[in-house]
Amino acid sequence: MSNPFDNRTASLAGPGRDYVPVTPDDATDLSDVAISLYMETGGAVSFISVAGQSRTVLVADFGWIVCGVQRVLATGTTATGIHAVVLS
Repeated sequence: MSNPFDNRTASLAGPGRDYVPVTPDDATDLSDVAISLYMETGGAVSFISVAGQSRTVLVADFGWIVCGVQRVLATGTTATGIHAVVLS
């Protein structure tokens, strides 16, 4: 089977390379910065953006946050089934 990602450089303009389950944590950054977040069950998502800003966003079921995210906070996050879209 050919793999179209074999010779492709990761790019913010292209698709992510993987979805990584996220466990919200007030003290620990994500292992890889997310280019976006996907939530299976809606609610509030509190996070630290790659710009270092604290944000809380309300999302619907099967919702997206299209923003660079370095940490998803446990405090203030009620959404569940959170996945980070990563380039690595």
